[in-house]
Amino acid sequence: MESSDQRYELIDGEVYLLASPAFDHQVAVNEIAWHFYNYFKGKPCRSLTAPLDVRLFGYATKFEEDPNVVQPDIVVVCDEEKVNADNRYEGIPSLVVEVLSPSTKGKDMVTKLNLYMKSGVREYWIVDLAEQSITHYAFSPERDIEGLTIFREDETVRSPLFPGLEIHLPDLFGEIRPKSRQD
Repeated sequence: MESSDQRYELIDGEVYLLASPAFDHQVAVNEIAWHFYNYFKGKPCRSLTAPLDVRLFGYATKFEEDPNVVQPDIVVVCDEEKVNADNRYEGIPSLVVEVLSPSTKGKDMVTKLNLYMKSGVREYWIVDLAEQSITHYAFSPERDIEGLTIFREDETVRSPLFPGLEIHLPDLFGEIRPKSRQD
């Protein structure tokens, strides 16, 4: 499928075509990416935004045994040596951020949560624009949930993996257009 212009994800043998994200979704991705870019500048890790194929294989020992390809909204890569000769990333991101869309909410909150946890991702942020919240998962090296926190309103999400990496929720959600009321 590399020759296709279609964006897709392959999870547990099922192909998901990706729709173009909405305006507010991209505003949120850009705001988070800006914070991440500034935090990681000059550090050994790097943050990148979609589209970027991330090849994961859960508990399997190689990709061919349990092939999964996802395009998270934002990834933090600390194993740049895993970029292959074709300039494709084949490592395990340390941190993944997904901004929910109505069409991907279930997949992001259940299917991808399980895939990221069993693949060795250490931290997963789920950004919910409708609820103006961030659900934060920390995973152990043994690939279990180590912590789960939901941040709302005037709170600040902080990464336990990257001390000093934090986002004050009003800074993020203040950039999102207020929803028009339909009375």
